[in-house]
Amino acid sequence: MKQVAYIPAIALVCILGPLFLRHAAAGQAAAGFKPAPSMNFFVTSKGVDGGNLGGLQGADYHCQQLAEAAGSPKTFYAYLSNRPSNGTTTLHAKDRIGKGPFYNAKGVMVAKDVAELHAKADAITKETALTEKGDVVTMHDILTGSQPDGTAYPDRVDVVDHTCNGYTSNGRGTVQLGHSDRSGGSSWISAHPSMGCSQGNLAATGGAGQFYCFAID
Repeated sequence: MKQVAYIPAIALVCILGPLFLRHAAAGQAAAGFKPAPSMNFFVTSKGVDGGNLGGLQGADYHCQQLAEAAGSPKTFYAYLSNRPSNGTTTLHAKDRIGKGPFYNAKGVMVAKDVAELHAKADAITKETALTEKGDVVTMHDILTGSQPDGTAYPDRVDVVDHTCNGYTSNGRGTVQLGHSDRSGGSSWISAHPSMGCSQGNLAATGGAGQFYCFAID
């Protein structure tokens, strides 16, 4: 039976009103901004190629390249989950990050540890989920491939792959998205699935193919 991607009501808000996600640049970081030395969390300032990130390795590489360009000496990994059917062991996004505390590009502590990061209501918000350049995210759909608790989806034939085939596809499939601004009380980790894996599919619901990066050291 052909699988049909399920788009819950919360995604319709993104589809019907993407223009509202493009807020003014006022308050964003000025040119020449240097992130705080404590920065160990950021949202990528740009995506890669829709849901095709070159796998987890490619996603980690993108995080590292952006961090180094911003002047950070830390080692960053992408906050993404994966599962065995994508040719790997089960990997949970929450296990791919350091122990904390976690600081954004402006040196603001968003959470003291992994538990608080996933439980604190105001840890990740529009104001704290900044890019490595210190900018506020303008398109709030963020790739995570994860359930609300930061874990991978079950590896069963009756469960849709929420990772764009292990982050290697910009064609078929879907990817689970979080809301960096937690609009309407939604999750920063898992708000709804994408309409597809292309850059256009991601933009259609209010995204730009961005994802979260956390330092592991």
